[in-house]
Amino acid sequence: MHPETHLALHHARATELRAEADAYRLAAESRHPRDLRTRLGWALVEVGLRLAATPKAAAAIP
Repeated sequence: MHPETHLALHHARATELRAEADAYRLAAESRHPRDLRTRLGWALVEVGLRLAATPKAAAAIP
């Protein structure tokens, strides 16, 4: 393959990869609030499970 052709293909592929990286970055930023909501939800589930498990453990200790 001619070196100039190889270089042109390399530049085209690099441009495509940069565009994909930008698209991924934008998608990740828009997904961020949902991640916070998910973490908060699981934290509330964990707290609820701990509260539900506490009375049984306290009743077992005389």
